[in-house]
Amino acid sequence: MDLNKAMLIGNVTRDPEVRTTPTGSQVATFSIATNFVWKDQSGQTQKKAEFHNVVAWRKLAEICGQYLKKGSKVYIEGRLQTREYQAQDGQKKQRTEVVADNMIMLDRAGASSGGGYSPSASPSSSQASDDFGAGSITEDDIRIENIPF
Repeated sequence: MDLNKAMLIGNVTRDPEVRTTPTGSQVATFSIATNFVWKDQSGQTQKKAEFHNVVAWRKLAEICGQYLKKGSKVYIEGRLQTREYQAQDGQKKQRTEVVADNMIMLDRAGASSGGGYSPSASPSSSQASDDFGAGSITEDDIRIENIPF
């Protein structure tokens, strides 16, 4: 059995760049930073940032380009992929990136503008959120008797 899964929560470091391939598919590229904080042996707090390249395709690419901005807090779920390319100086280089399957906007502003998107979401679940006016429900509007489970 094999598993290739990446789950990241971090901040977008640059606005997504959305392009269209010759076959008509949209692709968005951007990067996010995740922070790691720890205390060293002397008790001093240390911080380190890791930067991750992210690629989103089709409808998810369109949504990323429309809603994500530099500084946005985001959850990305996907798989790792390493690809080779030839740099302008002629050298072969490798780039490891996260191919996004799911994205959830974690900012308060992002949460009110749609929340998240997964291309595998069933039409009935997206229809249900449309029926309730996703983003217009406040915490005060949710009542225990309205929860269907």
